[in-house]
Amino acid sequence: MKTDIELVLEELSESGNLRRLPEQDMLTDLCDLSSNDYLGIGSRSDLRKQFFSSRKAEDLIMTSSASRLLASRQNPYSRLEQSINTAYGHEKRTLLHNSGYHANTGLIPALASIGKIFIIADRLVHASIIDGIRLSGVPFTRFRHNDYAQLDNLAAKAVADGMRPLIITESIYSMDGDCADIDTLVDIKRRHTGAMLYIDEAHAFGAVGEGGLGLCRNCHGAVDIDVIVGTFGKAYASAGAFSLSSHTLREFFVNRCRSLIFSTALAPLTAEWTNFIFELSLGMDSERSQLKQRGIKLAEITGGDYAPSHIRPYITGDPKSAVEMSARLRQCGFNVLPIRRPTVPPGTDRLRFSLSAALTEKDMNSLSCAFKEIKKNNVRK
Repeated sequence: MKTDIELVLEELSESGNLRRLPEQDMLTDLCDLSSNDYLGIGSRSDLRKQFFSSRKAEDLIMTSSASRLLASRQNPYSRLEQSINTAYGHEKRTLLHNSGYHANTGLIPALASIGKIFIIADRLVHASIIDGIRLSGVPFTRFRHNDYAQLDNLAAKAVADGMRPLIITESIYSMDGDCADIDTLVDIKRRHTGAMLYIDEAHAFGAVGEGGLGLCRNCHGAVDIDVIVGTFGKAYASAGAFSLSSHTLREFFVNRCRSLIFSTALAPLTAEWTNFIFELSLGMDSERSQLKQRGIKLAEITGGDYAPSHIRPYITGDPKSAVEMSARLRQCGFNVLPIRRPTVPPGTDRLRFSLSAALTEKDMNSLSCAFKEIKKNNVRK
């Protein structure tokens, strides 16, 4: 007789939703269109050599051995935080986190503890944000994706009910690659007494905006965005995350963000590498331009109603079709992994193309030929 766990796995397999960790041998020599290495830094051995050649081995500390509040080595973290403060400006203050998941599951519950908070989140926010909302224990609702009229109405109702709205969105959405209207979000926040605005820029930082500083940096009301979150594991080819907030909020998070307080801090070596890459990335406008051009080309290849972006979905609507199409692309030399429920809503199963500035015109032309052939074979249901 099969156990409950075996039955769950069997059901996942039959529905096309069984996940397995990929083996590196399967990915060798494939053109990778599933990673988030947006600037192509991850594969650049020249930058690694430059980093290590400029440092003494005894200065490369591999572990913090303690939480940030207890670690004896603080300078690598402080230098990185100051670099981001200087680049971003607006009197924002940076706080490092171990990952984007740590940031969202720690910051949101901390914010939710400061009064009668009612969370209003875009329906397509990342799972880490949803988990942060659930951990907060406060009432919440979700508005239709990028439907700002509905958001405005929900915020007005929350205020009328004596609640304080906490509006949460992403700037560039991880599964669809589309953008939030930051200026409109700021305007809505300003209209409602006590409202706070929290924006996750994980897929924008490094890849878009002046100096790669995302969509919030140059919006008309950047000073009124209460919390901005970014990550280092994508465009910056490192690990960890950071939040930008006021000096007062930063101090509050140091005292109330449980994922910060109770986790061993990032390795000092990681912070040093991130700072090295971050400072270089401010001048990587040519890479960002190339990334944008690759996004325009991909839009031509896949079609659909989505605006060009470095993230692009191709909706199959069925998990088995997504898995089959991914396998055929792998045979053609491209690693494009399927995204299925519960990562995306049922009926929106897809291939998620994630581009890199390192992709060549030859890569894109080869992808175009492969994709046309696969579509001709009626893989899409």
